Amino acid sequence: MNTIMTSNRIKRHVLNTLILFTLSITCTVAQTDTKLEQGQTITVTVTNVKNNTGQIGFALHTTETWMKGQGIQHKNISIKNNTATITFKNVKPGAYAIMVLHDENKNNRMDFENGMPLENYGMSNNPMSYGPPQFSEAKFNVTSETLDFKIRF
Repeated sequence: MNTIMTSNRIKRHVLNTLILFTLSITCTVAQTDTKLEQGQTITVTVTNVKNNTGQIGFALHTTETWMKGQGIQHKNISIKNNTATITFKNVKPGAYAIMVLHDENKNNRMDFENGMPLENYGMSNNPMSYGPPQFSEAKFNVTSETLDFKIRF
């Protein structure tokens, strides 16, 4: 009986975490056109997209926005030759993390079946963890240099 209860708790925890992860990537809100203060440029590329169907959602997060919304910058990009690239501009110095989602059906959310994601996703630093996405694993620092990331699904 204890094993069943523990298994159900783990499943519920994983499902709740994946739902929060989905919300952090897929909540799309138009960005304002106000000019940001000059900052660094971060280029992110995903080259192992399984097909050219749909779009890739890229989200730049701080610890405050991680798993809580769309991030400080968010864009959906079309896929060409199983690759998608985005450039985040005017990023001020600080700690950040990037989340990426292959939204194959363009419904602006991660799809699940039996609590498991049906669409590919990835994070900066390409952590190979099996639990909920952690900011500490995907974190990087922006200083005075332009950054370039390759994220794998």
